[in-house]
Amino acid sequence: MTTGAGALLRAAHAGPALAVTVLTLLLAVSAGLGPARTVLVTAAVLAGQLSVGWSNDLRDRSRDAAVGRSDKPLATGELTVGLVRWACVAAVVATVVLSLACGLVPGLVHLLCVASAWSYNLWLKATSASWLPYAVSFGGLPVFVHLAGGSTPPTEVVAGGALLGVGAHLLNAVPDLADDEATGVRGLPHRLGARRSTLLAVVLLVAATAALLVTGTVGLAGTTVGALVVAGLAGLALVGRGRAPFYSAVGIALTDVVLLVAR
Repeated sequence: MTTGAGALLRAAHAGPALAVTVLTLLLAVSAGLGPARTVLVTAAVLAGQLSVGWSNDLRDRSRDAAVGRSDKPLATGELTVGLVRWACVAAVVATVVLSLACGLVPGLVHLLCVASAWSYNLWLKATSASWLPYAVSFGGLPVFVHLAGGSTPPTEVVAGGALLGVGAHLLNAVPDLADDEATGVRGLPHRLGARRSTLLAVVLLVAATAALLVTGTVGLAGTTVGALVVAGLAGLALVGRGRAPFYSAVGIALTDVVLLVAR
C-alpha cells in the first residue's frame, strides 16, 4: 500500500476534477469576478470536486475490485480506505467553509450542487435518473459563480451547463458500460446502450453550444471558429474510443466557456 499523493489524486478523479475547476475559473472571469473572489470560488469548487471523486471511489471500491479495475487505487490496495475517508472528510469541510465564505446564498447553491453529485455516487448512478445530478450540478455551477459575484447568470448559460453535464455523463459512462452492468449498475447510459448514448450526448453538447452562439455577441468570426471547433470535437466524440469521447465533451465545454468570456 502507498499513501502517495499521486494515488490520492487518481482516486479523486483528477482529470474531471481539474476540468470542472478550470471551467469554474473561466466562468468567474466571464462573470467579472475580481481576483480574490475568483480564487475563492475556484477553490470551493476544487474542494467539492475532490470530495465527489473520493466518495465515488469509496462507494464503488468493491465493484471496482470485482471487475479488476487496475486504475482504481482503492480496488488494487494502493490506498487504504481509512486514508481516503479522512481525505474525503477534509475535502467536505473545506467545501463547506469555502462555499459559505462566498456568501450564504451562493454558498448554499454550491453545496446543493455538491450534494447533487454525491446523490449520484450514493444512489442515482444505478437508476434511470442518473442524468439528473449532472443536470443539477452543471446547471447550478454558473448560478453559484454569478451569485458569488453579485449577479445572475443568463438563462442560456444555465441551460447550456445542464446540457453539457448530461452529455458529459453519457460519454463518460460509455467505456465502462459492461463493467458497470456486471456489478448491477444500470443508469440511463446502460439502458440506452453505447451507440444511442453517444449520439444523444453529441446532440446535447451541440445544442448547448448553439444556444450560446445564437444568444452571444462574439461576431461572425468568433461564431465560425467556435462552430468549427465544436463540430470537430463532436465528430471525435462519435468515432473516438475509450475516454476520447469524454475528453471531447470537456473540450466542447471549454470552448463554450471561452465563448462566454468573449461575449
